[in-house]
Amino acid sequence: MTLSRRFLKHALFIASAFSLVVSVNARADELVVSAAASLTNAFKAVSDVFEQQHPGTKVLLNFGASDVLMQQIAKGAPADVFASADQKAMDKAAAEKVIVPATRKDFAANSLVLIVPTDSHFAPAAINDLASANVKRVAYGDPASVPIGRYAQGALQAAGVWDAVSAKAVLAANVRQSLDYVSRGEVDAGFVFSTDAAVMPDKVKVALNVPTQTPITYPIAQVEGSRHAADAQAFIGFVLSPAGQAVLAKYGFKPAH
Repeated sequence: MTLSRRFLKHALFIASAFSLVVSVNARADELVVSAAASLTNAFKAVSDVFEQQHPGTKVLLNFGASDVLMQQIAKGAPADVFASADQKAMDKAAAEKVIVPATRKDFAANSLVLIVPTDSHFAPAAINDLASANVKRVAYGDPASVPIGRYAQGALQAAGVWDAVSAKAVLAANVRQSLDYVSRGEVDAGFVFSTDAAVMPDKVKVALNVPTQTPITYPIAQVEGSRHAADAQAFIGFVLSPAGQAVLAKYGFKPAH
């Protein structure tokens, strides 16, 4: 088994185990929000403010790769709100009929960056430099299930170096794992969102801002069959409100429009 596959298999096991914990621990009076891993810090802060404004509501957050979260919901895992890091994951949720289409809204935007460890001497002028023989390992999410992987693949294909770079990929189960690989120096470089890079300024640095084929926008929606529909709509409304947007802005997220 290759290094990247071994890492990914281990990470997916952890993600599945965490999903089980959420399923077991979700109480009847809790609003379960399944959100993309890149929203971890921002949504914790958003939830704190939301709970202060809604004293009777407790928010339980479940973070992971957008596609994995969608699959969990489709298989019956408890969830009231789903927030993904790209439109494709939400499109899949709509196709699986696990969201209420009328509640789907774009609430944030982000950008793709290439990061390296802070002590790295690798200073690429363009992502084509990742094809260099001096670069041994590059981390990004699995394009099959992780939005950051799809954005990275699109950028690498556009640059004409997808085949060369994918041959040395260390696939991550979500964007935060890609960030961790770079922060620990286990890879030469990695693709993350700009908001993720800002989480560890002492351990990683942005080497390049990478253009994407499509804008990076985050949609949110109420899950079909939610037992807390009113609270779910209230949470979505708060995320879209000036107060919610102000919290997201503190963590580097840009307006969706």
